[in-house]
Amino acid sequence: MNRYAIYAIYRFEMARTFRTLMQSIASPVLSTSLYFVVFGAAIGSRMGEIDGVSYGAFIIPGLIMLSLLNESISNASFGIYLPKWSGTIYELLSAPVSFVEAVLGYVGAAATKSVMLGVLILATARLFVDYHIAHPLWMLLFLALTAVSFSLFGFIIGVWADGFEKLQIVPLMVVTPLTFLGGSFYSIGMLPPLWQKIALFNPVVYLISGFRWSFYGIADVNVAISLGMTLAFMVACLAAVWWIFRTGYHLKA
Repeated sequence: MNRYAIYAIYRFEMARTFRTLMQSIASPVLSTSLYFVVFGAAIGSRMGEIDGVSYGAFIIPGLIMLSLLNESISNASFGIYLPKWSGTIYELLSAPVSFVEAVLGYVGAAATKSVMLGVLILATARLFVDYHIAHPLWMLLFLALTAVSFSLFGFIIGVWADGFEKLQIVPLMVVTPLTFLGGSFYSIGMLPPLWQKIALFNPVVYLISGFRWSFYGIADVNVAISLGMTLAFMVACLAAVWWIFRTGYHLKA
């Protein structure tokens, strides 16, 4: 294992984040804070509890997931797309660096940024609503697994994209709608029976449900299923990344 190569890629990607703090960290935290103000304080104060949890506290896991998914994808996709766009990807491919080491560097940095952002949003939420975390270790596990899984997914998107506009297609047109419809602001148990069954086909439901369980011990689906779905998605992404480097898809063309 070439630890120097992993560290070099990781340090370069993290340095890019700290050079663009306003865009990488401050902007997502500010956007999520506006959700807390509007939905948590203004609207939430006029709504009742959901499963014994105040509405402002109930939406915290969903809002963290909303930012976490989008930022994980954006960080990882932009990180690998830039070398493709500038042509420096060929230096990486010709260097004595395996695909495992390259992925560890890029995806590790993207996941680190996302976890940092999730923790910052969690701390910011304390300014607006009171909440408790029933299972802190499980919360950190779900946070880390989701960040790594969607960073891998973002890495795949960055390899697939052949233009900057394509980097935003999946996050804006697929992931964000699925997150809003996945129970970020409500429990799917509040839906009519037919729509509850339809909602179970939304993979984001399992992520938000498991993450919310780690906070309040309540979930729309069994927590073991949520964990299994997260791990299955990670394995699928790992298989796709292995295939990309094995075939050189959109890397060597």
